[in-house]
Amino acid sequence: MRRFIQSCKFAVAGIRLALDTQLHMRIHIIAALIATAAGFIFRITQIEWAVLVLVMGVVICAEMLNTAIESVVDLASPAIHPLAKAAKDTASGAVLVAAIAAVVIGLIIFCPHIWDMVYH
Repeated sequence: MRRFIQSCKFAVAGIRLALDTQLHMRIHIIAALIATAAGFIFRITQIEWAVLVLVMGVVICAEMLNTAIESVVDLASPAIHPLAKAAKDTASGAVLVAAIAAVVIGLIIFCPHIWDMVYH
């Protein structure tokens, strides 16, 4: 049990590090909080909640993995190198893909609720 608690402490430290050092991580968290508030306001269904929580988690995980990859690349290759650039750009691109997917899913979930609110 002690090992598990220590592992959780390390994980929380990693989340805190990402929040403290990564602007985009803070932006993703703010977007997730806004989406969560909108979910409560529009009283979305359980399935919509499940999808929303899943995509928020994917984006935040992608951002944290991107941060980890960038740190490892910087450690392994402090000088500019085409392979280091490729690794960093690809990891960053993965975050962008996840974020775009999350926006599309957010639109799919929230547009009908907004439409109903405006036109009914």
